[in-house]
Amino acid sequence: MRLNGKNGFAVILIVLGAMIVLGKLGIISGLFGLLIPAAMVALGYIGIKNGSRFFGWALAIIGLLVLLGKLSGILWIVFAAGFIVYGVSMLKKSSRA
Repeated sequence: MRLNGKNGFAVILIVLGAMIVLGKLGIISGLFGLLIPAAMVALGYIGIKNGSRFFGWALAIIGLLVLLGKLSGILWIVFAAGFIVYGVSMLKKSSRA
């Protein structure tokens, strides 16, 4: 099978359909939930580069806000780890002095 424009589009449709079905079954719901906001940010970037600044920025900002909301749990874990590392480094400095 040669991969041309129509076949490539068919493969994309099959992959998206499979992702939707697996997302409804709960198998990859986390990944699919991040895919749409990431696509919005990418489309916003493309819009900005192609001259449609207002709609590009609007899509990019909405996509970033949704991504921040979905990744907030991970961000809090990163902040907590940063606090721990900074606190340990402060304790090490005070024990040297």
